[in-house]
Amino acid sequence: MMLWTTRVLNSQAGPSARNWQPLRFDGGAFHLKGMGELTRALLVLRLCAWPPLVTHGLALQAWSQRLLGSRLSSALLRASFYGQFVAGETVEEVKDCVLKLQSLGLRPLLAVPTEEEPDSTAKTGEAWYEGNLNAMLQCVELSRGLLETPGPAQQPLMQIKVTALTSTRLCKELTAQIKEPGASLELSPERLAEAMDSRQDLRVSCLNAEQNQHLQASLSRLHQVAQQARSQNVRLLVDAEYTSLNPALSLLVAALAMRWNSSKENGAWIWNTYQAYLKDTHERLKRDAEAADRAGLAFGVKLVRGAYLDKEREVAQIQKTEDPTQPDYEATSWSYSRCLELMLTHVSRRGTMCNLMVASHNEESVLQATKRMWELGIPLDGPVCFGQLLGMCDHVSLALGQAGYAVYKSIPYGSLEEVIPYLIRRAQENRSVLQGARREQELLGRELRRRLLRRA
Repeated sequence: MMLWTTRVLNSQAGPSARNWQPLRFDGGAFHLKGMGELTRALLVLRLCAWPPLVTHGLALQAWSQRLLGSRLSSALLRASFYGQFVAGETVEEVKDCVLKLQSLGLRPLLAVPTEEEPDSTAKTGEAWYEGNLNAMLQCVELSRGLLETPGPAQQPLMQIKVTALTSTRLCKELTAQIKEPGASLELSPERLAEAMDSRQDLRVSCLNAEQNQHLQASLSRLHQVAQQARSQNVRLLVDAEYTSLNPALSLLVAALAMRWNSSKENGAWIWNTYQAYLKDTHERLKRDAEAADRAGLAFGVKLVRGAYLDKEREVAQIQKTEDPTQPDYEATSWSYSRCLELMLTHVSRRGTMCNLMVASHNEESVLQATKRMWELGIPLDGPVCFGQLLGMCDHVSLALGQAGYAVYKSIPYGSLEEVIPYLIRRAQENRSVLQGARREQELLGRELRRRLLRRA
């Protein structure tokens, strides 16, 4: 079956690379958008590039509510930041947003805006995690329902954040145990996968009774989301987080993959995220891809540059440990390029048993991916897709979508009170992306001037 799939992929190879024509990210596809959308995008992106707004976002939000009142403050946010980056609050609003995206050749990647607050009792208890479980199960249903004809051409995808279902404290404890020389076999993916499937009590000797109970509940929650997603044909993309948590997250993802990425399940239903700004990412990605191949498991990857650079360096400095991140932007880009080449080679060899999302706002990375797809004979709408954030990088997303590539926009949704703090934290983590959107601002400004002059 795998050999047949590979032959099919290779049989769809395009002409030689000499005839490959690069996509033009010159904003030409902006003609698909209205004046109001372009104006809002330009205003919001310029504001987001102003560092004090991002740094003091939560304080400024509270100040605006006191000064303007809750109703006016909410109306301004809905007309600006919320409207730019969020699909909406109700199912109808989300569906309207998705219909607009689909008319532009883009697809939805829903994200539940939940995250743990370690210092908050209300947001670390089992009741909170169970509430997040319900929200994610609803998100699975919504992801499936958004596409009228799910299938190979319209594959529903959804993001999940593991620390919305299990505590960061447990993840740090698991990470510490995994890093110990001769780490306990009690923490093998196989054992955790068996515990998920059988729902039998799991006891890990290095954890106390409360931690064991929480681990059991966490495994149950993860299994329920994966089981529901599989039944609804929705593939799950697991977010990466801080390096202090990632070994534990990778263990949990590996356990899920053991169950849901087997050859009998028709491809990868659990995808992990790999951050190119970490020094060891290429080696880990190579190791994991080869291990999945040997085990006969499908392998799904979301490849990102990474969002926690400043925080990771700060923690390393405080703890006097080695900085895990690449030394500069150029090194990160080189790492991303190597990881991208590695994964595209695996996709060309393994076919639909290997899936990749090129999650990047970088034009050079996207061009590299499209060129190598051409050279390797990977179809435009096959095992490789592209991903960008809703409200950003539209000049790249639209060009890809109009050319026939599978392009997903990461879409948070929910109430203003839930989403705005989430957006501010994401903005603080993605400062470099926001400040690097100057080219998109220039293209937006050019398109607006062109329309105004045409009217005049």
